[in-house]
Amino acid sequence: MTLQETPEEKQPLLSAPPPSAKSGGVGGGGGKWSSYQYLGRTGSVVDRSAAVAGTEVSVAEIRSSATIVYPAVDADTSDQAAAYGGGYGGNLGGTPHHLQREILDEVEIRELLIDHIGHRCCWGSRPARTWKINSVEDCNVYVGTLDTFTETREIIREQVPYLGGKLDGKGSRPELGIWELDLRDQFPVLFIPEKETQVKVPHSEAIEKCTGCEGKGKIVCPTCNVNEEPGIYKENQMTQCPACHGRGLIAHRDGSDSICVRCNGKGKVPCPTCSSVGLIKCETCQGSGSLLSRSVAIVKWKTFTVRRVLSTSGAASVPDEVFHRARGVQLCNTQAYQCTPAFFADSYFLNKFSSEVLAERAPIPPTAKVICERHIISVVPVTRVTMAHRNRSFSFYIIGFSRDVYLKDYPAKFCWGLCPCLEWLKL
Repeated sequence: MTLQETPEEKQPLLSAPPPSAKSGGVGGGGGKWSSYQYLGRTGSVVDRSAAVAGTEVSVAEIRSSATIVYPAVDADTSDQAAAYGGGYGGNLGGTPHHLQREILDEVEIRELLIDHIGHRCCWGSRPARTWKINSVEDCNVYVGTLDTFTETREIIREQVPYLGGKLDGKGSRPELGIWELDLRDQFPVLFIPEKETQVKVPHSEAIEKCTGCEGKGKIVCPTCNVNEEPGIYKENQMTQCPACHGRGLIAHRDGSDSICVRCNGKGKVPCPTCSSVGLIKCETCQGSGSLLSRSVAIVKWKTFTVRRVLSTSGAASVPDEVFHRARGVQLCNTQAYQCTPAFFADSYFLNKFSSEVLAERAPIPPTAKVICERHIISVVPVTRVTMAHRNRSFSFYIIGFSRDVYLKDYPAKFCWGLCPCLEWLKL
């Protein structure tokens, strides 16, 4: 059965494309890649925005991870088409039969290059048609991730003012354990980076006396009874009038005085906090004298991600813009309670790479439970082709499964600087 690429399986793996990066060039033959047997082998029913978050990779990571050495493939000097048998993961042990129809030969390479040049108004096609293909080199970048989706629960005791109403206490039914709570309506999308929710534990409510007011609902006024012993207060305590500062008179600039209208000439006013009652409402229990105590479960879902980036030695010299244009494609996407290494019948390298990613499984807190894991291996396919004639040579790149061509220094340009202007004007 032929597996078709979905837009989710073709995702950019670079974390920050530069503003100057333009859309890819013109290429062809992308449909041949859709029959690759491992493409989208196992799909996960998950949030796709979360599915690609862990696979983003920067150009700096690509440069530092360029450790795989594959020999370049020299083209045959004869007129026969030279097949490129690199394949994914170096294809140790030869190219299997099911990949033969997807590899690039000399005819296809020239067709892609000539088609790309044909869309440039002032480029000559002679080098593309006649120059010798000197080498074809893998510059692929592989990204392996392991996402571990976990759930953590803890119980805290919460107290709120009790203002009456029905009580869901332990007398009706036993209090549920923390892992007995049914949170299906709160469960998030799998592999979401992080989510937290709070749920009241059923049958855990109890009424307790407020410790702030000793169950009285009122506390001593801190303004007019600040120096009194705890629990003792005095009524009708007056404070100094802030308008006349205790004089009872308001002085004027002409030297005359008038009676203060705020205190009626007494120089004292009632306490602004308690109106000289001596007590104020307890804010802890809202004056009820009782607190409703209940258990609350704090539930956290979190995804722990381990990522490993590996690229061929040739990727270290690939221009940044090439990787920004490239689209990563998933070669493997498996989901299980505990993932096992992926198996590729044609590639020892990918099998080893998958095992190395799983070996770096992130440590999980002892209080957390593992819900499931997801293991993804993606590739950014880039091929560098070098063509030569006498003492001159140039290189270009074939990018991704769409086979876009990136070519910067072509030896047969006759535009005299007009092509950038025409491209800017979209002519």
